[in-house]
Amino acid sequence: MTQYRTFRRFAGLMLAGWLLITNAAQAQTGTRDVLREITDVVGLKPRFELQATTQVQNAAAVVYSGKRFLLYNPQFVASVNRAGRTDWAGISILAHEMGHHLNGHTLRPGGSQPADELEADEFSGFVLRKMGASLAEAQAGMAVVSDEEASPTHPGRSTRLAAIGKGWQQANTQIAASSRATAPSAAPVAVAPTRTPVRAVSNPAVPMNVVGQIVFRDAPEQRYYLTSKLNVVRMQNNSTAQVVGRVTRSNSSDFPFILVDGQDRRLYISANGGVFNNQGQQVGLLSDPS
Repeated sequence: MTQYRTFRRFAGLMLAGWLLITNAAQAQTGTRDVLREITDVVGLKPRFELQATTQVQNAAAVVYSGKRFLLYNPQFVASVNRAGRTDWAGISILAHEMGHHLNGHTLRPGGSQPADELEADEFSGFVLRKMGASLAEAQAGMAVVSDEEASPTHPGRSTRLAAIGKGWQQANTQIAASSRATAPSAAPVAVAPTRTPVRAVSNPAVPMNVVGQIVFRDAPEQRYYLTSKLNVVRMQNNSTAQVVGRVTRSNSSDFPFILVDGQDRRLYISANGGVFNNQGQQVGLLSDPS
């Protein structure tokens, strides 16, 4: 099979055929809501639109009018599944394209870059392990569609399979490590009944000493902030804050920080800000304050 190419940055080529895009298969492949399955394991909302179209040879991550799309040719995905002898092959292709969006590759001008492809490959391996795929199943799609030799835009097959394996092993390590401890509560518990006033800046909802914001999947409307003293506070009435836990450093490279609540229950914070419970499930996200 010829070199697998995404065409994700050639938006001009997409405009001419945009009206021919079919809405027949939006966020689903067969009976599975694959797009939601992928975003669920990384703790994100599915703010992408999955579209089936003959205007791409294979699959593409594109931005059109400020909206992110995952375009795919259903005949291509079906052929990859047949050649790889598993439906995971096609799912890995969609996960790869989502990796381009989440790593910011679609925001930069220019064509495909080998480093970008490897980042997207690693993301697909990580996601498929979280979804339950074996390493061979996670690599099946790229084993079929990639060229053996590297090109100016894409790495060679062995390098790409190694990147998928790296992501898969990272997720596998997280799952194995988290299974050895008792699951903590997904939401922090206050360590003191009193509320502590917090000095505010121009936005009264954000304390001056805030260095991060934590959003929990089971309570996305509730605001939690990480202060410069590594306290986790819950905002109340836009003017007061309640200390509900503390973040400490760990010796793990995969989970460099641990969130401990008032009852000594723990959540684990990954290097990219994901907040995980002891079962390896992402329950929240630590990000820059906004």
